[in-house]
Amino acid sequence: MNPKVDVYFNDGCGRCPLGGTPNCKVNKWTEELRFLRTLVLNTGLVEELKWGVPCYTFQKNNVVIVAGFNQYCSLTFLKGTLLNDAHAILSKPGENTQAARLIKFTSIQEIIDLEPIIKAYVFEAIELEKAGLKVVFNKNTSAIPEEFQLKCDNSPALKSAFEALTPGRQRAYLLHFSQPKQAKTRESRVENCIDKILSGKGLTD
Repeated sequence: MNPKVDVYFNDGCGRCPLGGTPNCKVNKWTEELRFLRTLVLNTGLVEELKWGVPCYTFQKNNVVIVAGFNQYCSLTFLKGTLLNDAHAILSKPGENTQAARLIKFTSIQEIIDLEPIIKAYVFEAIELEKAGLKVVFNKNTSAIPEEFQLKCDNSPALKSAFEALTPGRQRAYLLHFSQPKQAKTRESRVENCIDKILSGKGLTD
């Protein structure tokens, strides 16, 4: 376990004023999230803190994310669209999401019942990384880039703040995020702009 990740399980992602309070959504799923954490760590993935949430990596590549929401907690596969999903348990986090897929849980028993299947999915996701498989993205810049969509999916506060911006400011951000060819560069651009978006500012403000 990575001590830096303990912050999330104790205080939440820190993206909203409810962090560290009894009303934080993480506190709704304490048992479930900790069980998922142990389950994923037992597959050999490396635990890191990214975007304010626990992210599990293989050779520095993001594989899965554990997170709590108001109505459910989840395990998100960053390249979930490439998984076989033989048990039809994966769903899209958002309408514009291209790569990520998640499993939603509303009780600890659901996770326990699915534990062997969840592990199989994680191991399949690891094999995708070993094989170097990539998701082919829709390059339409009018769509929300995957790196930004993922952060919005995991942060309702960020999603709301972005939607509150004027259409022109939204387009400027999306173009800025979409331009780089490398995923790491797109991810870095998104990360650098999160505070400005949460403050209601445009790209050049």
